[in-house]
Amino acid sequence: MSRALREFARREWGPLFLTVRTALLTKKWRAVPMTLAAVCLTSLFQLVQNQDWGYQPVQNIGSVRAEDPFWLALLRTPLSLFVPALDLPVWGALAQVLLVFGIAEICLGRWRTLAVAYLATLCGTLYARVGIALGPGNPLGLPATDAQVVDTGPSAAVVGLAVYVCWRYGARWTGTLVVVAMVVEVIIKPNLAGREHLAAIAGVLVLMGIQAWRERGQEGVEPRPGTRSWKPPIKS
Repeated sequence: MSRALREFARREWGPLFLTVRTALLTKKWRAVPMTLAAVCLTSLFQLVQNQDWGYQPVQNIGSVRAEDPFWLALLRTPLSLFVPALDLPVWGALAQVLLVFGIAEICLGRWRTLAVAYLATLCGTLYARVGIALGPGNPLGLPATDAQVVDTGPSAAVVGLAVYVCWRYGARWTGTLVVVAMVVEVIIKPNLAGREHLAAIAGVLVLMGIQAWRERGQEGVEPRPGTRSWKPPIKS
């Protein structure tokens, strides 16, 4: 590996890697209790919804459609993160939750992780309603048939968390790559899920802008762990 590549890797992923590595070495699985609970909950929903008796109860508590009453969608949205999409392999959802939620829980803390995940998911859910109202003739619009699409799974939360963690820990190129990948996804396959991923990113970008503005107003104050300006020391 060339010196330039090593320096790039150190700048891009060094603070993030050191934070995660230290937490896992010192606390092991105790560093990610919320993530482990989320993996178990996702597995449980997958098991139950594939039973004849369990499909409808899972739909009733965690399935969101744009045609649902708004208050009902808001109630179901938190649990919809952990209901795997029926048309996708469950291992993909479990891997996303374990990897991205785990890193985020270590780097951000469990409550901030849940807040960002919910914000991203909620932005996707709200976009679906706005897009259908705009109609297919609008560049941001969606066909009316998308109102009946079941909208579940952690993907929007995963994308939002990935972008947010990259920003907090200075992994700018990685965060940019995530955004570009989502844009390419929509270009290749312009479906509801892909557009919701972009809506999730947009919501997180707004949050990042607000927090950056607040942090600029606190210049001169010693940065705290978890703030964008703070970086843990990197050992040689």
